[in-house]
Amino acid sequence: MPRPLRVAIVGAGPAGIYAADALLKSEVAADPGVSIDLFERMPAPFGLIRYGVAPDHPRIKGIITALHQVLDKPQIRLFGNVDYPTDISLDDLRSFYDAVIFSTGATADRHLPIPGIDLDGSYGAADFVSWYDGHPDVPRTWPLEAEKVAVLGVGNVALDVARILAKTADELLPTEIPPNVHEGLKANKALEVHVFGRRGPAQAKFSPMELRELDHSPNIEVIVDPEDIDYDAGSIETRRGNKQADMVAKTLENWAIRDAGDRPHKLYLHFFESPSEILGEDGKVVGLRTERTELDGTGNVKGTGEFKDWDVTAVYRAVGYLSDKLPKLPWDIDSGTVPDEGGRVIEESGAHLTSVYVTGWIRRGPVGLIGHTKGDANETVSNLLDDFAHGRLHEPSAPAPEAVDAFLAEREVRFTTWEGWYKLDAAEKALGEPQGRERVKIVEREDMLRESGA
Repeated sequence: MPRPLRVAIVGAGPAGIYAADALLKSEVAADPGVSIDLFERMPAPFGLIRYGVAPDHPRIKGIITALHQVLDKPQIRLFGNVDYPTDISLDDLRSFYDAVIFSTGATADRHLPIPGIDLDGSYGAADFVSWYDGHPDVPRTWPLEAEKVAVLGVGNVALDVARILAKTADELLPTEIPPNVHEGLKANKALEVHVFGRRGPAQAKFSPMELRELDHSPNIEVIVDPEDIDYDAGSIETRRGNKQADMVAKTLENWAIRDAGDRPHKLYLHFFESPSEILGEDGKVVGLRTERTELDGTGNVKGTGEFKDWDVTAVYRAVGYLSDKLPKLPWDIDSGTVPDEGGRVIEESGAHLTSVYVTGWIRRGPVGLIGHTKGDANETVSNLLDDFAHGRLHEPSAPAPEAVDAFLAEREVRFTTWEGWYKLDAAEKALGEPQGRERVKIVEREDMLRESGA
């Protein structure tokens, strides 16, 4: 009797779980069957949803419900707190599995090459997100001394950062934020938050709902300068062809024409301001210099040579995420991705690295919403199954599932399981119950491992 197809997925965020789901829905799942092991370096699954989505966005976190249903399937095992390549290498994985899919995502900040970017008070948004989302591998405190703050970028991460900085700690207390984050935010001195985009309203990458949410806080006054509402032929074409871009532009227009209210924290959305330098004194941020831009007819912008200095003492860059390079895999340094064709990893020679695949942000870069990785997963899995059907996968030397457990035990790797996640989940909900909160996130890795029974 033929054994099931054995597949390892490295990264248990949405991209990896969508790949597992695609495998389970394939004809191969019925005959000869599939056996899937998910490896995750964090003690808990769900990747960006747990450690990248702002805590005041429970709607997005609801995606976890759908992912739960996939991980509940008996063909899937979870190995949490297992790091690639420290705990298990590509050669190790190839000895246990017919195929390996990497779905490790992107967690680092993309660099912004302007003077002053390394000053004290200049931060990457990803580091701040990791702090307020209770990531175990970042410091427990965050400096929140600045009364006036700049956020560079006009995507949803920039909105998240600006919103968390502008809200009060007690507004966020009903969410899952851990105690150290609540204490840190109580000390936050920010009264003005300035968000900067170098292009116009039609080019902003906000989601309409995320943008409108800014105005729901009783403490945040959202302010848009009427002079920043400008469109050229390219912008008008974008609005006509993209319903979301049009909705974003309409929201910004409505905010630009209204009278300013008296909510205590001011959040300014600036357009046509390109950051050119972070100003410093004694190694610390004391301001931001931007160059005014103007539309060129195509929806792009050009500099006007007109500069302005902004009085801020902290700058957060939210100009995109960057994936970590994966050892033993080819790498495109410019895009920060693994070269591929249809999810098949492609070596410098142009040949497919046998039995190795990618999906999600490590494949196409950190763009799009969480659900967009589903199409990636379907394409990658389709090609993996085509390779399986045509005998192009390699033959692992130790395909029995128990061989993986024995290997990790021999290496003394302390790993968590799917059953362990249920224990951790229950522990976090129990922490929240006395305060009427859905959960309180456990931060320390050691505490997560203990509660998971690892």
